[in-house]
Amino acid sequence: MKTLPLALGLTLGSLAAGLHAADAPARRNRPPVTASPEILDDHRIVFRMQAPQAREVLVLGQWTDGRASLARNDEGVWETTVGPIAPGVYEYSFSVDGLRMIDPGNPAIKPMRQPRTSILHLPGNPPLVHDFQDVPHGVVRSHSYWSRSLDRLRALTVYTPPGYDAAPDRRYPTLYLQHGSGDNQDTWTVHGKAHWILDNLLAADRAQPMIVVMMDGHASLEREGNTAAFERDLFEDVLPMIEAAYRPAPGAENRGIVGLSMGGGQSLTVGLNHLDRFAWVGGFSSSAPSVEQIATALQPPARTRERLRLLWIACGRDDFLLDRNQAFVAALKEGGIPHEWHLTGGNHSWPVWRGYLAEFLPRLFR
Repeated sequence: MKTLPLALGLTLGSLAAGLHAADAPARRNRPPVTASPEILDDHRIVFRMQAPQAREVLVLGQWTDGRASLARNDEGVWETTVGPIAPGVYEYSFSVDGLRMIDPGNPAIKPMRQPRTSILHLPGNPPLVHDFQDVPHGVVRSHSYWSRSLDRLRALTVYTPPGYDAAPDRRYPTLYLQHGSGDNQDTWTVHGKAHWILDNLLAADRAQPMIVVMMDGHASLEREGNTAAFERDLFEDVLPMIEAAYRPAPGAENRGIVGLSMGGGQSLTVGLNHLDRFAWVGGFSSSAPSVEQIATALQPPARTRERLRLLWIACGRDDFLLDRNQAFVAALKEGGIPHEWHLTGGNHSWPVWRGYLAEFLPRLFR
């Protein structure tokens, strides 16, 4: 074994004592370990937060019985253990004296317009469709671009399937996948796990390889004009950019649009009014458009039936937008527009929407 020579008459004992003394102030000022969340073997979860001056700390999560109080120890660290919790991807926040905030010990944060939510991901055994699996994986790319139609800087995210870069002559169908009102262009991958869902479906030969474009759905500061601004940005800026930077297959038969909540309303409105661009249209728990907003599809319906390859609509029984979706579906039925209506369990939440995406993707481009 190698030994280091000692110089200046120091002994090992005196050297260790000196180092210990020099390190003492740093150790005294070092905060306690506050790893959070800590996943135990039995799927119980330990949450911790250092907040010595706080009077009350709660954890608020999507799992069953998702509200729990934390207790403070002598070092000012608040802690609680919850569960066991079933496998899945959950949102949670801390409430500190009434202020809702992310878990400062957890770098996994849900992309949002006003970030206040952390992510807890418990993989399943066997893996769930949204879990990372040892299969070929696609690539997620982030783009910033100047939207000439909106005259401002914008961003979008693009997924390309496994093997895309190794097949420079191959062209792929494209799905435009939209988020909800509280989120942004990164939420479908970071929190929705859309890229892993598609990777796993492709590995199981249950979906077609495709490009997925995820735009920022907040095209306008005004809610009333947001869908119209989104449509301008899509047609005048994003579609040409994707055509130039990627290899999308041409034609409406190779292009789809779907989204959740606000993004579902955008997708249904834009898609059904532009069947020359999109033959595959869907909405998850959508802020569904009115009859007037889809008049192009309803008049005449024969042309819509000729162009539309799939119109897929789903909503949960406990979703606050259920009535709106049922009214929309009734209008489609009365107008003679072919569609699939899926009334499911669940509410207005990401666990529902991941499942919808896993059902929708295998239906596309076949």
